[in-house]
Amino acid sequence: MTPSIQTVLGLETSCDETAAAVVRRSPDGAVEVLSSVVASQIAAHAPFGGVVPEIAARAHVESIDGIAARALTEAGVGFEGLTGVAATAGPGLVGGVMVGLSFGKAVALARGLPLVAVNHLEGHAVSARLAAEVGYPFLLLLVSGGHCQLLAVAGVGACRRLGSTIDDAAGEAFDKIAKTLGLPYPGGPALEALAATGDAARFELPRMLLGRKDCDFSFSGLKTAAARIAEGLTTEAERADLAAAVQAAIAAQLAERSDRAMAAYAAGHGGEALRFVVAGGVAANQAVRTRLQATAQGRGFSFTAPPLAYCTDNAAMIALAGAERLALGISDPLDAAARPRWPLDEAAASANPTHVPGRKGAKA
Repeated sequence: MTPSIQTVLGLETSCDETAAAVVRRSPDGAVEVLSSVVASQIAAHAPFGGVVPEIAARAHVESIDGIAARALTEAGVGFEGLTGVAATAGPGLVGGVMVGLSFGKAVALARGLPLVAVNHLEGHAVSARLAAEVGYPFLLLLVSGGHCQLLAVAGVGACRRLGSTIDDAAGEAFDKIAKTLGLPYPGGPALEALAATGDAARFELPRMLLGRKDCDFSFSGLKTAAARIAEGLTTEAERADLAAAVQAAIAAQLAERSDRAMAAYAAGHGGEALRFVVAGGVAANQAVRTRLQATAQGRGFSFTAPPLAYCTDNAAMIALAGAERLALGISDPLDAAARPRWPLDEAAASANPTHVPGRKGAKA
């Protein structure tokens, strides 16, 4: 029988953060984050200008047990106080995913706890619920370094894709353009800081997919155009202006495609509360948040984004996704597999894939 209160240990190792958290979910859906510990690997990857999968996996192996122990200690909860364990099972760098998932399986087996193999994207989908009362259903813009998609979210395990990137994700564009500007890793926050002093109107950048009637995104052309402009810049002021122009262009495309999705979503949810949620690392960008909030207001949607600590990868969102599934009586067997790719809407992904084997593309 499913316990009335879920106290879940969450584990997140899909990329370059080793994270563990303990989250408690009450029967009425109220959420309390008892602890959230994140160990960043930025210093290890910075010399290479990006994440090195082998370095990431080894760092997860070395730190996962200590991070989990710290999360339990800070929560004031022992293994005996848990009702379940949730671990990211994909999508992500599969070597890292295997570390957290294997650790979660070991805890579940040793303590007789149910295991939830969580889709990392579903973790982002519920992340706004960690600090705010956001009811289902809602329209979600999931925007990060590896993902950029619009989803109608009816609940855990019930996501319908309205649009996705056909090439690069928005966060990937931020990071790669930052690199061409000579900014340090991670590039997204560095570009945002540089853009604060720039004039976004100085450089004209392409606006992708204008006139298309779907909700898909494209950032590859913007990335290429910005890289070519960056080659000819000679002053810090010029670099700041290009950073501001790039940030404005990305925010504009996100807002434009979200506006189209809002119109379609509202048409199918007449008489219901209209909620717009933005999640993922790019949701931490204040210019993007401001533009999207104005778009939501114009369409009559409420606007919610997670606190900055829950925008980037963390284990609290994984624990909450696990707790919500356990509350519905859903768990996974101990032979659950690590998955490098795992779309939230598998039917849509199969019918209209955003990548094919052998080609680069967004994770989902």
